[in-house]
Amino acid sequence: MAKPLVVGVDLGGTKVATVVARSDAAIVSRVTRPTEPERGVDAVVDTIIDSVREAVAEAGAKLDDVAGVGVGSPGPLNPETGVVVFAPNLKWHDVPLAAVMRQALGVPVYLENDANLAALGEARYGAGRGSKNMIYITVSTGIGGGLILGGEIYSGSSFVAGEVGHMTITDEDGSPQCGCGNYGCLEALASGPAIARMARELIRHGEETMILDLVHGDIELVTSEVVGRAALAGDAAAIAILGKAADYLGIGIANLVNILNPDTVVIGGGVSRVGEILLKPVREVVAERALKPAFEAVRIVQAELGPDAGVVGAVSLVLSRLRTGAGAGRAGAGN
Repeated sequence: MAKPLVVGVDLGGTKVATVVARSDAAIVSRVTRPTEPERGVDAVVDTIIDSVREAVAEAGAKLDDVAGVGVGSPGPLNPETGVVVFAPNLKWHDVPLAAVMRQALGVPVYLENDANLAALGEARYGAGRGSKNMIYITVSTGIGGGLILGGEIYSGSSFVAGEVGHMTITDEDGSPQCGCGNYGCLEALASGPAIARMARELIRHGEETMILDLVHGDIELVTSEVVGRAALAGDAAAIAILGKAADYLGIGIANLVNILNPDTVVIGGGVSRVGEILLKPVREVVAERALKPAFEAVRIVQAELGPDAGVVGAVSLVLSRLRTGAGAGRAGAGN
């Protein structure tokens, strides 16, 4: 590899995280800037480009030293054309992000879905190291996922594979409506907001719990993070709420384990910070519901990279493209 440095960018609705890394994926500099999507597409793209330049300068390097830039973006996108098709939180439609960045920076730019890159980061440098077939699930404001099959990102026929949060887990009457419009989706049942909703319902029914004390009596301030804190402190009600979320997650993961037969399932996102309080009941449900040979072949573990999963995955994407030459000639790839 002639040029030793690569750049990884994790584009989110609230912040743009950018790192410069060596060819072994070791991070040498990082820059974080607010996204501020209300300023419009052009302003956000300028922020991304400026953050790359700043991170490279902080690494004591020049753009000529950079072999490529990997960008993780939310929303449906086309990694072959480098176009963000739709990113609701950014209010983006058909933005040719890779091509615009390539023109401004003069280096190859590779675009991929942010959850796919978090999965790739965990597979190469995190909890999934050594795995060949891995499922990554992030449980936070929503539930997203990424599939690493045969050691590579599996995107599907129209680049939307891995939307695990929109599996239908139940069709019972009264199932909550998901943001996608359907009812009974995993995301509507086990995401951070779903956990907070369960906690508020429990409090309103008079259940004894320390959750309300942690928000000084203001039920509207109850979040999944607060529930997690209570659970880690031993609060029985909070542990039960997370157990219910774990039941739903376990059902979804059992389905995935039966269909894809992975060797590893990595669970990340803010809700996963409670560790075994969530993971232990998830494993128990998967053991009950998955086919025995499939369950015996899989390990279900907590993510290791935390908020760095996206940028590490973006770095990994560039390194993979450079090693294999894949992506040459694709629109926006810089060739």
